[in-house]
This record gives sequence, structure tokens and C-alpha cells, in this order.
Amino acid sequence: MSFKEIAPEELKENVFKVIGKDWLLVTGSAGGRTNAMTASWGGMGVMWGKPVAFLVIRPQRYTKEFIDKAEGLTISVFGEEKRKMMGYFGSVSGRDEDKIAKAELTCVEEDGRVYFEEARLVFVCRKLYAQEMQEMCFFDDESKEKWYPDKDYHTLYIAEIEKLLVNE
Repeated sequence: MSFKEIAPEELKENVFKVIGKDWLLVTGSAGGRTNAMTASWGGMGVMWGKPVAFLVIRPQRYTKEFIDKAEGLTISVFGEEKRKMMGYFGSVSGRDEDKIAKAELTCVEEDGRVYFEEARLVFVCRKLYAQEMQEMCFFDDESKEKWYPDKDYHTLYIAEIEKLLVNE
């Protein structure tokens, strides 16, 4: 399989399905190492005149350390046949084992950012903005209490989509 680059506005898929149902594999690389995690919260749109992805990562996630150190990140989307693997990436920490090797994924590096040959979609992104969510900024107490009983608020990242790759 090979990747074809398309413009972000050419994406024909429903981003609500891609993010919330298919799930994302967010990958960061720093210091010659790479780690990835499953995500199902986020968004895509336009910010500062650029196509962007919005991601949120909890402070205790190992992948966050890589994202924070790197200039960019990748977001990979897989087919349904990789559902079990995506569950694994969301339940095991890269601190404890090499998830990428165990999942037998083939790494492709581009400008210091790693994505996976087995993905059906890849967003190669450059970080533009990061901010820790704060308790005082919530308007919806119900969501705050439901999703943050331990007050481990996500960090919000806005990342420019520099390339969108479709696996043919």
C-alpha cells in the first residue's frame, strides 16, 4: 500500500465518525523514541486560517511527554480490522512495554514525526498551541464532575494539519 497526499478540505469522511467511532492513534516522538495512544475526543476545523486538529491529552498519559517535547505529532486512523489493537493502545502504557513493536506496526518517519504504514488515514501535524484545561473555565458542571472526578484535566492541543495522507 502507498499513501497519497490530499488537501484537508478534500477529506470525504465524517470527522465525528473518524474521531468518536473509529478512534485515533496519536503519536509523538522525542529523543529517538516514539509512543502512541488511542484517542476518541477531539475535533478538526480551521483556526488562524489553517486546517487544524484539536486534541486533548490527560496529564498522566505517557504519550503526552513525547507530544510536549516534539514540534509535531501524527494522528493515524485505522480500519475496523485494527479495533482490538486500538483498544490495546488505549489500555496499556508505553512506560510498561513497547506497544508499537508488540502491535507489529511499521513505522514511517517524516520530519521527525512517526506514523504507521498500516493506517488508512494519517494527519501529519505541527503544534500551534497547548493549554491545560482549568476547573474554573467549565460552564458545564455535570461534564466536569463526570469526566474529571480526580481533577486530572486534559491539556488542549491545537495542531496544524500540514499533510493529510490517504492509504490507497
